[in-house]
Amino acid sequence: MASDTSHDLRFAILIDADNIAPKYIKIILDEVANSGIATYKRIYGDWTSQRLTSWKNVLLDNSIIPMQQYSYTTGKSATDSAMIIDAMDILYSGTVDGFALVSSDSDFTRLAARLRESGMQVIGMGEEKTPEPFISACNQFKYLDLLFAARRDEDDVQEDDAESDVPAKRSKRSSKAAPKKADKPSDAHKPASSKAKDEPEKENAVEEPGTASPRPRRAPGDMGGDIEFSELPRTARRSHMRRIRSAVDSIVDQFSDEEGWVFLGTVGSELPKRLPDFDVRNYGFRKLSPFLKSLGVYEFEERANTAGARAIYLRIKEQ
Repeated sequence: MASDTSHDLRFAILIDADNIAPKYIKIILDEVANSGIATYKRIYGDWTSQRLTSWKNVLLDNSIIPMQQYSYTTGKSATDSAMIIDAMDILYSGTVDGFALVSSDSDFTRLAARLRESGMQVIGMGEEKTPEPFISACNQFKYLDLLFAARRDEDDVQEDDAESDVPAKRSKRSSKAAPKKADKPSDAHKPASSKAKDEPEKENAVEEPGTASPRPRRAPGDMGGDIEFSELPRTARRSHMRRIRSAVDSIVDQFSDEEGWVFLGTVGSELPKRLPDFDVRNYGFRKLSPFLKSLGVYEFEERANTAGARAIYLRIKEQ
């Protein structure tokens, strides 16, 4: 019996070590795993330089092959050339279906375009500083700093929840001893700690409908972590969200039925084609439907398909 992995897309991960930090490696590998399997994992840089020392343990732990490229002259990136040459060699080998180009450098714009011309699936990854031409040249683009901040905040929330469970378990085991402590005058008049005050609020808090994570609800465009979309000028924020709404509206116009309804899965598959850098995790959501509901301009309907499974449809609200 053939393995299901035979249908997975094969990717070559090529990392520019000159402008990508090792803290992103887990996110890089996970994002590629969401789309297929990594058959090549290479990273490029001058490994004689002390600058790249922090990468060494990461490479061993994740079986990434370091490709040595000396810096022949100051101010010129020989690493970029080596990475581009390797990418073309891999392309002509015919052993992959796509590439993950990990860099915030616009020098790889033409490479991404050339790979797509050859039918390759190109996933770009970099920080928010990545120039728009490189982003547009990729099929998809992932902001590593935004994903890293969101994952870090999620881990912090989980740790806080785990710590808050410990006192609750202890109180059950020590419930028999509680009356003795209550008899002490000092305990009766002792002010409650700030932590004790916070815990009832956490237990009674009701999570807003539509959010998919345990974090407080965010407004659309709130990047989370150390990067706040709200810090941008109001005109920039409006322009950004208008760009997303325009793309969704065009999908609805193209694929909707006579009453204007379109399957949510269609929106999810078509949106990255129009906006390569769109990812709901950039806005504090895990799923597309809560994000679209938060925009307040679409109405939703649940239907049962022929198999009895739930299917969500949306259309533009009438003004």
